[in-house]
Amino acid sequence: MIAEPFSPRSLAPGGVVRVQWLGTAGFAIEHAGTVVLIDPYLTRASLRRCLLDRLAPDAVAIARHAPRADAIIAGHTHFDHALDIPAIALRTGATVLGSRSAAALCRASGVPLARVRDVEPAPGGEPVVAEVGPFHLRFVPSAHSRLLLGRVPFPGDISDCDQIPLRAGRYRCGAVFAVEIRVAGRLLVHLGSAELVEANLARAEPDLLLLCVAGWTASRDFPERVARALSPRAVLFSHWDNFFLPLERPAVALPAMQGARLAERLARASRDVKLGVLPLLGEVWI
Repeated sequence: MIAEPFSPRSLAPGGVVRVQWLGTAGFAIEHAGTVVLIDPYLTRASLRRCLLDRLAPDAVAIARHAPRADAIIAGHTHFDHALDIPAIALRTGATVLGSRSAAALCRASGVPLARVRDVEPAPGGEPVVAEVGPFHLRFVPSAHSRLLLGRVPFPGDISDCDQIPLRAGRYRCGAVFAVEIRVAGRLLVHLGSAELVEANLARAEPDLLLLCVAGWTASRDFPERVARALSPRAVLFSHWDNFFLPLERPAVALPAMQGARLAERLARASRDVKLGVLPLLGEVWI
């Protein structure tokens, strides 16, 4: 067990912001009828497909589990974060916010240019901010964990993707963002990879940190650095599940996650922090 399960509304009895875990690093965040998706990966292609085939989005899974979206955020563009984003945008009319790699992927998939926004800052510039209904979004340049023999998997940008669908390895990482989300007086922070750049993060004390587990042991002093940089009040673990299995099956941890050890170190480094997980497609209110 990575951490104790959160139950609906367990974080705030009068919670007004709904947070649903879509599996992997994906979340749907809703307030007052506006829905923001982050890294929604619903296709959950099998390991065999990922190794041997080009990957196409699962239209049935998308229709069932992402029926509405006003904006879709790409924290980075590996396939298990970005594969479904263009298809969801085309189906829902949502605006996509992400790196130049995310923009290239969307253009190649036919998403209208007016609904794609590149949020990479100019060199030396401040993080890009955006407003989506009641949501205030800030895209903080971050990093990906070096979980593959000390290297970032599939590094580089997506610049030439005319032949959609792509193989898994063609989904290059692109620029990586931590995303600060302010809505209804709450602050959420999404870390879709188990790494961070402390200098870019204010000690914001988020009400809820959406924290990637996969690869955390490859990032030096990761739990302690998270605690110092953010001082979260609550942490919801994500990206610990075996994303080669369909959403209809219960979540199963990927091998070597060491989630219990991560939770223990975070608890020691953070005073009075709440730590938890959700079942696949489960939700919590803040």
